[in-house]
Amino acid sequence: MKLVTVLMLTALPLYCYAGLGCDLLEDLVSVTIDPDVNVTEYINKVQEFLPGEESEKAFIALKECFLQQSEETLEKAQELEHVIYSSFWCARY
Repeated sequence: MKLVTVLMLTALPLYCYAGLGCDLLEDLVSVTIDPDVNVTEYINKVQEFLPGEESEKAFIALKECFLQQSEETLEKAQELEHVIYSSFWCARY
């Protein structure tokens, strides 16, 4: 599951570079990382990005993975997020 997380976070600059909206992705990642948001709230917030039941199951698994992480790991994920969004590619959007 950590591999999926790393791949998701490393793909973000490509989305930003394509102009798909760094703010939207930043909000989505922030909600995913936030330990104060439970699975039900999370699914309600990301419902527009879920085309089907399989996607919803994947998002639930991703959120549950983040909920099981230590505070240190979550802080490092947030640091990575900020580095990505302050990168050259996202700074233009």
